[in-house]
Amino acid sequence: MLKYNEEKERQSVKGALALRPEINKIVDQVCQDGYKNILWLGIGGTWASCLQVEVRMKEKSSLNFFCENAAEYLATGNKKVGPGTICIISSVTGTTQEMVDGVKAVKEAGAKVLGFIDKADAELAKDVDWCISYPVNEQLKFFMVADRFMYNNGEFPEYEDMYQNFETYLPDALVSVAKQADSFAQKFVDEHSDDPLHYFVGAGSLWGGIYSYGMCFWEEMHWRKTKTVRSPEFFHGFLEIVDKDSNVTVFVGEDSQRCLSERVAKFLPRICGRYTIIDTKDYDLPGIKPEYRYAVNHQVMRTITNRIDVHMEKKNCHPMEIRRYYRRVEY
Repeated sequence: MLKYNEEKERQSVKGALALRPEINKIVDQVCQDGYKNILWLGIGGTWASCLQVEVRMKEKSSLNFFCENAAEYLATGNKKVGPGTICIISSVTGTTQEMVDGVKAVKEAGAKVLGFIDKADAELAKDVDWCISYPVNEQLKFFMVADRFMYNNGEFPEYEDMYQNFETYLPDALVSVAKQADSFAQKFVDEHSDDPLHYFVGAGSLWGGIYSYGMCFWEEMHWRKTKTVRSPEFFHGFLEIVDKDSNVTVFVGEDSQRCLSERVAKFLPRICGRYTIIDTKDYDLPGIKPEYRYAVNHQVMRTITNRIDVHMEKKNCHPMEIRRYYRRVEY
């Protein structure tokens, strides 16, 4: 398959899951010492990951938690942040200015910070209270933190069984998804690589990934115009601009908000001739227990979109690492 290293992908997921004892040690100590609330802080793609973990925690937990966009926090603040706040962040380079300044601001307010900083020698890694360095798999790392907090709060009884299942089967299952998705991805790119505008729709724990996919990948990396729409908002304004020639992709996940995207997927054929439905349920996950599929549907989506990306990159002869403005000019 084009630009696909099967063993590298497998080891990447295994390595991320192997962080769980280190994550648990930190979270368990925080819970033992006591805390007031949990802040998920991000910007751009990391903000999108915060939105994904928010959905699971809203559904399953009574814990006091909230999400903040780092730039908005720096402008407005949040009185909930203070002593007893545990802030969770992620950064690839450790140099994104909003995150650097955001961490300083929450610490000045009295919060403690757990940072997943890919570059262990980044300055930001020195500013957090706990630093874990391991590349990519950001959402998986965030979910491991959230799930442990909920487990310690008596809200996630299936926690141990679920992660034992993932550690045994998830790396191979996601490799299987990539192989299942590749021919679809090629066909999708052949049809949509030159779209003047593409709409991405979805909900639940997929929503943050959908928002990120439109913004960070199609816009920033592929230079293609997109709009992302939440499934519950589709029927409130947006449906009036969809016609037979609109390019619309609906991502349907397997969590509690599946019904919201199913409603959109059922309606679209009545008004649109260029729609695509990407349903994570259509992809086999060998070994993963059916009752735990909801917890990894965001990774299934990411695996599918990764295959779209490599074919899009080739089709448009535009390497994804090239930017016009991002980190190239002052702004």
